[in-house]
This record gives sequence, structure tokens and C-alpha cells, in this order.
Amino acid sequence: MAIQDHAPIETPPRAPSPTHRFGTLAVHAGSPHDPVTGAVIEPISLSTTFAQSAVGQPIGYEYTRSANPNRENFERSIAALERAKYALAFSSGSATTATILQSLAAGSHVVSVSDVYGGTHRYFTKVASAHGVRVTFTPSIEVDIEELITTDTKLIWIETPSNPTLSLVDIRAVADIAHRSGIMVVVDNTFLSPYIQNPLEHGADIVVHSVTKYINGHSDVLMGVAAFNSDAVMERLKFLQNAIGAVPSPFDCWLAHRGVKTLHLRAREASKNGLMVAQALEQSPHVVAVNYPGLPSHRQRKTALKQHRDGLGGGMLSFRVKGGKEAAERFCQATQIFTLAESLGGVESLVEVPASMTHMGIPKDQREAAGVFDDLVRISCGVEDGVDLVADVRQALEKVVVGPKISNGVANGHA
Repeated sequence: MAIQDHAPIETPPRAPSPTHRFGTLAVHAGSPHDPVTGAVIEPISLSTTFAQSAVGQPIGYEYTRSANPNRENFERSIAALERAKYALAFSSGSATTATILQSLAAGSHVVSVSDVYGGTHRYFTKVASAHGVRVTFTPSIEVDIEELITTDTKLIWIETPSNPTLSLVDIRAVADIAHRSGIMVVVDNTFLSPYIQNPLEHGADIVVHSVTKYINGHSDVLMGVAAFNSDAVMERLKFLQNAIGAVPSPFDCWLAHRGVKTLHLRAREASKNGLMVAQALEQSPHVVAVNYPGLPSHRQRKTALKQHRDGLGGGMLSFRVKGGKEAAERFCQATQIFTLAESLGGVESLVEVPASMTHMGIPKDQREAAGVFDDLVRISCGVEDGVDLVADVRQALEKVVVGPKISNGVANGHA
């Protein structure tokens, strides 16, 4: 039996309920008019240093690594959208993960879902261990968590939906168990964005995003962010943000903040397109299985209805194609609208093979135990016309699965 002698912790008080709805907050939160010029859109503050009125008395800011107007405005925006008291921006999603793990003392233990982003798995297995943090992976965290918790466990790490099999975790169920044992819960919310899911509302202590994806939404910014309600967490992570210095540039903060203003519009359209494509794939005889939490057939659909805004499935999905690894790779090269590329969450639709691309660094036995087989294709639906995306998927499947059969039939003299 696992040892559980942690003192229970309480979820920090929620931030005050916003007076406006999501779309209004997306446009206006963290966007004050310039008090000097009246500019409606904030200027980009590129200065690395700031004048002081007297020795040791900054007028507003001191040094851009410590704080910058564009970064602070972006952080206020994300805090509002995640219904958090605080948010801190970092130079990438991976830097966000690294900073949170750096906040743990040597000898700490982390329990993580198995099906995580390849970069997260790489950090947990190759880097965290170097500073004395041990990570245990589980494919069924809701079932296993109590047995996996030890006296050294300090953090539970969840991706929901997971990358790339779109598995869901009941955040509240895990948080209740973790908090009874004095353990904090981190949720990676990258796949859904703050528009579709707010993990802090379900008991999580910290929510993280790769801003590069849906929040920025235009595939032109590298950034990460963490949001939370705890004063103690703010003090620790703010110190590390400055001390480690993995911070985004003012220009990237400005671009990402501009992207936030249309997040609700893009997330809704991507979800609509994701459902259309998932339905088409589910109906195809050339597909082995479809992973999409917006489908009634998804094994954790009840969790989606509980945690996702209006039960939306988001713009991400994955599927296994008949024909194995070769068919998966040919499919990605046969699409005409979907671009074969890593990343996700942009206005353009993307397609990739995780086992050979984003998750290639994970050993095959561990990949397959998490459901990441060689024939798995991951799709990020953008905001193009959904009818065109469905047609593109269908024609690619015909080329990849039906085309070779016809060619073989002709070659062998069969009808």
C-alpha cells in the first residue's frame, strides 16, 4: 500500500466571478487605453530598461526580464479567461513545464498521465530526474492515483484531452484525492483553450498552456503560460520566472494578446470543423478507430459534457487508418488542405503522424501502451470551411486505402 501522510490542502479561493462573458473579456481584459495618446491598441514596449525617478525608485518598470507592460497585459488577459487570480507567461510551453518542475525540491515525486505531449515526456524523463524529481506515469490516473501517491509525491500532472489520443480525465475526481493527500494538481489545457475548459473551476491548482497553439492561434508565436489562484504559488513561480529568465519578448506578448481577442471565435469554428471531420472519419470503412471527445461514441463523453463548454470536443482529433504505418504516412501526404506539419491550434488545418513526429522520442512500447500506434494520425482542424476539410479527408483516404487496392487489382488482372 502507498503511504499517505500528507496534510490535506484546500483549493485556493477562486478569483472573483467576472462581470462579463468570455467574448467580452477576450477583447477587453488586459487592454487599457493608452493614458497619454489614447491609443485603443497598446503600443509595443521594446525597451529593456526603464528610467527611475531616484536611486532605487523605478517609475513603473525596472528591467524587462522582471516585468514588461506587454507581458503584464497579456497575463491579465489569460488570468481573466481562465478565471484565475494570477497568470505568468514564459518563453514556451516547455519552459512553463520546466519552471513548475523546478519549483519542486530534490527528492520530489510526480504522478503523470502516460499520454502526454512528447516534449513533456522528454522533460520528465530526461531532465527532471537530473535535479532529483522522479515521475511515475499511469494510463489510468483516476483508478491508480491513490496507490501511486507516496510521502514524496508533490504534484499530479494531467493532460485532458491528452495528446494525441484525446483521452479525458475527470479533474475534480483526481483533485479531490490529491488534495486530501496535500498534493497539487496541474492540468495542461492546451488542446482545448480557456474557451472550452477552465480546469481551475474543477479543482485544479495550476493550469498551463502552450500559448503557441490555440491562444495565439496564428502559428507565429512561441510562448507558454500558467494560471492559478494561490498567493504562495505566485510568489514561487514569479521568483523563478525572473531568476531563470525564460520569458517571452514584448513583441510576442503583443502578438499573442492580439490572438486572444478572437479566441472564442476560432475555438468555436475549430470545434465545429473537428466534429464534422470526426463524424466523416467514423463513418468511413477505411478507418479503424476515431478519438474525438465531441462524439457520442467517445468512451469519456460524459466527462466532456461535465467539463467542456457546451460539451464541445475542440478542434483536435486522431484516428487509426487501415493499412498501418505506410497508410498513415501516405494519408498525410495526400491531403490538399491539411498541411503535413507539427504543432496545432492555428487558423490553418494540420496533420501529422505522432509516432514518427511529435512523439518519436518516446520508446515504442511506452507509446503503444498509451495508444500511440504507428498507424495513428493526428489532425488539428483550423477555421477553413468544414465542408472542404471533410472532402479533403475523404479524397485522401480514397487515394491511400482504395487506390492501392485498385492498382493491385489491375496489375493482377482482376476486375
